[in-house]
Amino acid sequence: MSDAIAAFTGSVPEYYHQYLGPVIFVDAAADMARRAVAAGGERLLETAAGTGIVTRALHDALPAGTAITATDLNPAMLAVAESKLEGCGRITFRPADGTDLPFPDQSFDTVVCQFGVMFYPDKARGYREALRVLRPGGRYLFSVWDSHRYNHYAGIAHRVAGEAFPDNPPRFLGVPYGYSAIDPIKEALIEAGFRIISATVLRIDRPVADLVAFATGFVFGTPLFGQIQERDPAAHASVRDRIVAAWQREYGGLSATLPLQAIMFEAHRPA
Repeated sequence: MSDAIAAFTGSVPEYYHQYLGPVIFVDAAADMARRAVAAGGERLLETAAGTGIVTRALHDALPAGTAITATDLNPAMLAVAESKLEGCGRITFRPADGTDLPFPDQSFDTVVCQFGVMFYPDKARGYREALRVLRPGGRYLFSVWDSHRYNHYAGIAHRVAGEAFPDNPPRFLGVPYGYSAIDPIKEALIEAGFRIISATVLRIDRPVADLVAFATGFVFGTPLFGQIQERDPAAHASVRDRIVAAWQREYGGLSATLPLQAIMFEAHRPA
């Protein structure tokens, strides 16, 4: 897996969960859970589960008889998920690489991955692994962020972080929003062996009451934290404040309604 994924360690997962989760992940998680309910089945695998935001939505939406296996490459992220979902007995947590899954062929009815595929260094292998562990007729549900053009708040944060270090700009915030071209993704899924592929644009207008807290999530709750640390260990608060100022100029205050845009994919393994 990539260095970007590996950098979700230390205090990053808690900041991610607290400051980013309620803004940019919960609405898409609810949409993903609705899709998983429609897909049916009794055995569901979640890859790149992170801190369990989608896992919670799946647990609350799916029938009680559905067994959920939640996986993530990073034990630190998964530990937060387990702590938030303590007592949810039908969820099994297991560290696992989405491009090298430790499960037998045809183990699951549904595979779910929210905003994880963008980080796979070998996306084709990730698609093949999802296909392999699905039963015939099973469904792969995953989402990616659309580009900075449609998630302008993230494009602003990426630009401002780069301006803070013009000789060596941090690149992380380009990664989550850099894999959104629908046709190449469909072609990769077909090449992996999937059929009946659909892509749906999900547009969300998300009220954000505190842009300072949201910027704290970007700076302290993503691998941008480590990239800033490498350049200037004392610069985190300054970069956050610069992002807040840029957002304030763009949106007219310290609260805003931000347009978010994701692309939701569904692909079937042939029966």
